[in-house]
Amino acid sequence: MTTQSTGILYLLPVSLGECDLTRVLPKYNFEIINSLSYFIAENAKDCRAFLKQCSYPEISRAELSLINQHSNKDELLSYLQPLLKGENIGLMSDAGCPGIADPGADVIKLAHQKGIKVVPLVGPSSIVLSIMASGFNGQNFAFVGYLPIEKIEKAKRIKELEQLCVKNKQAQFFIETPYRNGSVFEELLKTLQPTTQLLVATHITLDDESIEVKPISAWKKISPPNFSKKPTVFGIYF
Repeated sequence: MTTQSTGILYLLPVSLGECDLTRVLPKYNFEIINSLSYFIAENAKDCRAFLKQCSYPEISRAELSLINQHSNKDELLSYLQPLLKGENIGLMSDAGCPGIADPGADVIKLAHQKGIKVVPLVGPSSIVLSIMASGFNGQNFAFVGYLPIEKIEKAKRIKELEQLCVKNKQAQFFIETPYRNGSVFEELLKTLQPTTQLLVATHITLDDESIEVKPISAWKKISPPNFSKKPTVFGIYF
């Protein structure tokens, strides 16, 4: 049970790229952010830039702890010490919502184990927004992270996901490192059935946002989307 002596771990969504933050974050978020002294983030430069956008009063006084996929349990536990002393902490991702496809999930898990209250704030998630905009099965879907890098394994995984769509009526969503978007798209066109629906959602919430859904047969007749080096969510259904 959470005790009154512990602080709150706030999960702070950040924008998905350069944009007016008031478009994607509610006023309440700014109030919480500007009340905090401790932050856990993946990148110090990005964290400070975000705080500056939020009109954080004294960025130089913000105490930052950095995490990545290699951070161990003891290190993460040390970052939670202010919480155990009654101080609140803000956890943020490089983009979007912490805890979704980023190492922040390990921090959140430890917070629950320590009986610390976890409060997620409202903000943009490219994955959730892509699911919303897809028109696919909103009652049965899966986010499966990244596809294998090796070509044969990638094709095998794509076929498996397509079979899950048909067998379980479950929409499948995944992402890729932006510079690999083109190779993933090419493999999807080669591997998927002509009637399978493919979602390509790029730079969601930004000025050049693009969200398109077409069957594979239609994608093959047009030029590839302009998603080079841009964060993109892919989704398939039938």
